Amino acid sequence: MSDTDFRIEGHAGRITLNRPEALNALTHQQILDIEKHLIAWRDDPAVQLILIDGAGDRAFCAGGDIQKLYDSGRAGDYDYGRQFWADEYRLNALIWNYPKPYVAIMHGFVMGGGVGVSALGSHRVVTDGTQVAMPECAIGLIPDVGGSMLLGCAPGRLGEYLGLTGARMGPADAIHATFADSYVPTEHIEALKMALCVKGPDVIDAFAQTPEQGPLQQAQPQIDEHFGGEYAMDIIRSLEHKNGEWEQATLKMLRRNAPFSIACAVEAIHRARNLNRLEDALKLEYRFTARCMEHGEFLEGVRAAVIDKDRNPQWAVARLEELAQISVSQMLSPLGADELKL
Repeated sequence: MSDTDFRIEGHAGRITLNRPEALNALTHQQILDIEKHLIAWRDDPAVQLILIDGAGDRAFCAGGDIQKLYDSGRAGDYDYGRQFWADEYRLNALIWNYPKPYVAIMHGFVMGGGVGVSALGSHRVVTDGTQVAMPECAIGLIPDVGGSMLLGCAPGRLGEYLGLTGARMGPADAIHATFADSYVPTEHIEALKMALCVKGPDVIDAFAQTPEQGPLQQAQPQIDEHFGGEYAMDIIRSLEHKNGEWEQATLKMLRRNAPFSIACAVEAIHRARNLNRLEDALKLEYRFTARCMEHGEFLEGVRAAVIDKDRNPQWAVARLEELAQISVSQMLSPLGADELKL
């Protein structure tokens, strides 16, 4: 069986990500294949909705397949990465603007690129064990695949908190943060899929229940207090000034991630909060990813987390205190003729 299983069942065009051994991480070819099928099904009267899920119990999709990105970048080939991200973002925009219901079953790990092919859809279903996160700052990236806008739409300053720390959201917190719409218990998920193929997305309400409140929703006042600063260092200083147990734990999460990425992520989320079109957020994110191998910390972040797995990245900028803010502006500045085209 291929890495992605496409078929029509009832009224649904079904997409199943089928790399469970890799937590269904998205390859470049999968991105192109999904785009091709979505375009074909968009005008097919036999397909009334899209239903996307992932094979296996552990993950819907834990992100993009970054091994080839790393290998090509280490070899000095930055064009492959730019093409990968450009194609991925084009798919993200297609999903966001899709004229038919797009239902995502977000089970297990839903991270990075997995968020882009689920949380940008019209109907997002979480279940028991769902863990949604944007952990890009840990590997020298920033939240992308439209994540800057999703984070900007989260209540209060929850977007900054999630984007900078990479904190995981269970089902209730994913709904609270507006990354998902409905919670359906695991034992009803297969019945929901069958009903969707026959009756369409309106059946979700009949299956949906109210999950128990999550920890991030409870921590919203503290998040809003500390994550409202204009720059990343404002957030660090606020946390250090109060320095309670929650603040110390949050600082530890922040300090693990790439300082340069954190500073750029704050700026990107702030800008995206004022944008009206996902396409503009994707173009902003692409300015960073197009430069991240040559001028950022991506290769070192992937080495430490995925290749050598020593969890000890040697960031070029070791602490936020050492970062010149002008470098953030340069990383997010227009690319001229190389701007993302959607």
